[in-house]
Amino acid sequence: MNIVSIGGGPAGLFFAILMKRADPSHRIRVIERNQPNDTFGWGVVFSDETLGNIAEADPPTTEAIMRAFAHWDDIDIHYRGEVLTSTGHGFSGMSRVKLLSILQARAAALGVELEFEREVTDLADFGDADLILAADGVNSRLRETYAAWFRPELDFRPNKFIWLGSTLKLSAFTFIFKEDAHGLWRVHAYQFDEQHSTFIVETTDATWRKAGLEQASEDDSVAFCERLFADELAGHRLLKNRALWRNFPIVRCGHWSHENIVLMGDAAHTAHFSIGSGTKLAMEDSIGLAEALGRHRTVPDALAAYEAERRPQVESTQRAAQTSLQWFEETERYNGTLEPIQFAMSLLTRSLRITHENLKRRDPGFVARVDRWFAAQAANQSGVNVAAEPPPPPMFTPFRLRDLVVPNRVVVSPMCQYSAEDGMPNDWHLVHLGSRAIGGAGLIMTEMTDIARAARITPGCAGLYKPEHAEAWRRITDFVHASSPAKIGVQLAHAGRKGSTKLLWDGIDEPLETGNWPIIAASSLPYLPHSQVPKAMDRTDMDQVRDDFVRAAQYAETAGFDLIELHFAHGYLLASFLSPLTNRRADDYGGTLNNRARFPLEVFDAVRAAWPDGKPISVRISATDWVPGGFDGADAVGLAKLLKAHGCDIVDVSTGQTTVEAKPAYGRLYQTPYADRVRHEAAIPTMTVGNISSYADVNSILVAGRADLCVLARAHLYDPYWTRHAATEQGYALPWPNQYVSVAGYQPRFA
Repeated sequence: MNIVSIGGGPAGLFFAILMKRADPSHRIRVIERNQPNDTFGWGVVFSDETLGNIAEADPPTTEAIMRAFAHWDDIDIHYRGEVLTSTGHGFSGMSRVKLLSILQARAAALGVELEFEREVTDLADFGDADLILAADGVNSRLRETYAAWFRPELDFRPNKFIWLGSTLKLSAFTFIFKEDAHGLWRVHAYQFDEQHSTFIVETTDATWRKAGLEQASEDDSVAFCERLFADELAGHRLLKNRALWRNFPIVRCGHWSHENIVLMGDAAHTAHFSIGSGTKLAMEDSIGLAEALGRHRTVPDALAAYEAERRPQVESTQRAAQTSLQWFEETERYNGTLEPIQFAMSLLTRSLRITHENLKRRDPGFVARVDRWFAAQAANQSGVNVAAEPPPPPMFTPFRLRDLVVPNRVVVSPMCQYSAEDGMPNDWHLVHLGSRAIGGAGLIMTEMTDIARAARITPGCAGLYKPEHAEAWRRITDFVHASSPAKIGVQLAHAGRKGSTKLLWDGIDEPLETGNWPIIAASSLPYLPHSQVPKAMDRTDMDQVRDDFVRAAQYAETAGFDLIELHFAHGYLLASFLSPLTNRRADDYGGTLNNRARFPLEVFDAVRAAWPDGKPISVRISATDWVPGGFDGADAVGLAKLLKAHGCDIVDVSTGQTTVEAKPAYGRLYQTPYADRVRHEAAIPTMTVGNISSYADVNSILVAGRADLCVLARAHLYDPYWTRHAATEQGYALPWPNQYVSVAGYQPRFA
């Protein structure tokens, strides 16, 4: 093959090495616009896992890299006068210039043609090439030239950063958080050779401007940072290398190839430096493309396979990097709010990839310290004695809401069963909820339980609008209370414009073909184009709905529920007032957030007045509509503050389902950052829900302060005893009911 790489960074060079190694007859040219030793930045970081991938692809390159490495296991976190250290992380740093020289030497030795200081503006000179790599970096000219095919999206993040070097030798990957009169500054620093370290300084745009750095020269910026971090630098200097304040660009592309041109490395995608994955992604791109070319006979087939296989891996890393960079963008939220040990845990688990369990394997001493601290906090908050030595797993600590003490932090999510008749719960509901109470969860939530016959989503939805309903629910709550330490709550709701539809398995959100009932909403907007059009509520409708909620709350007390949750989410009736996408009213109940929240808060106040003072009320919200111009994170914080002022005890933070136009960014724990934001910015306890599937996730969320309770849905459908199994796997003894005492000590075998 005749291959040309436009760009001589790690992606282009390593790909050239791999292809020459596979077949020396390939003609491969690497053309770089800069000189051989020109580079932005100072050091690069590799995890032990990444080194393993590179070693398998080309052992000589790996051996040369490892000889140049500075290796460390520790992470040091400087925060509010303390230095917290976590070990066992296994990273290596090296000079970026040294990495390039190793790759250049290896490529040249294999016969790759290297050409420097040549700017490629036209591909006409390479008409004979079978494959052209657009490996020309984040500011790729080839990507922009063929933008119509590659469909690039660039997102320049708001924080400012400057990439400096230092003569300071560091024994750990070091994070420094330091305040001055202008605001909070963050440092990402690590040693990359015997004499030097990378020293990246980051801050918000507002702090940067307040410090007067907008017009600062390179020397002025270096001098400012040396003064700011004089204590940490201990007399060492900061070094410049095109040291300009920048905004980090996130690069994503709709397609990675066009004809025989393929994007690689930063030209195709970027990942924030806070997870150190730029060089890793570039070199793993090289491995993936070389392997695809080895498996497929034609270049188009190979490029298609390369993208199909590589894109999910890259996008997974980008999701983790996005969560990580947002943590650093929003560090002010945690600074001074979290105690040092919890701040450190929040930092270490910021990408949501590193969990409590990962850290326990890496650094059991650090995690034991975290768990002891968390257990003490739980004991103080709940008023319940919690063992300090050994402390329980965080998920098995109690949590108090008014007079209610939830025995552990696991919640069975409200999950509609569509198995009632005229709202009446039956044996299915008894077994469904009762088995999960015996299964060990601390709080069991009913499915969305409707306050009136016309408030149902489907004919099969459960209700609490007749005295007989309260009696039937009492049978269930009595079983839960008599057979387990679990508490049980009822989620009260009105379906609004999403009502009068088919059962889930007959067609979710599809209108009934017969037997429809009238529906109401904040505005006369159908959910689907062919859905029934709701009536826009007038004051009479509002009074009736409010009174229906009050009646349901009174029935909930008769039924023996421990907690009420009001459903302000997922596009149902009260949510339809909150979102500007579904509330088009011109009266006092439309417009600003305060106006849109007016009627939902009227309902909350009426229910709070009717519900015993010692029993808590939760509210489920959709923290974002996932639609531009819709309800968003700032609205969620504003609403949570209003709810807190009205006496809400905890906010159950979900997202979406407001409109069919929503485009959620799904992924592991994808809704947890919203619960985190609401918890800290509104200063109210939160529950988090959404793709939580492991006890490691639950423990991580809790100890990092991202939420107070964790709500699991599908995990509990799959395994009613999920919580008990999580306890067993962690070596924690969760008491069994007397009827099941013979299971004590039983070890299941599946093979």
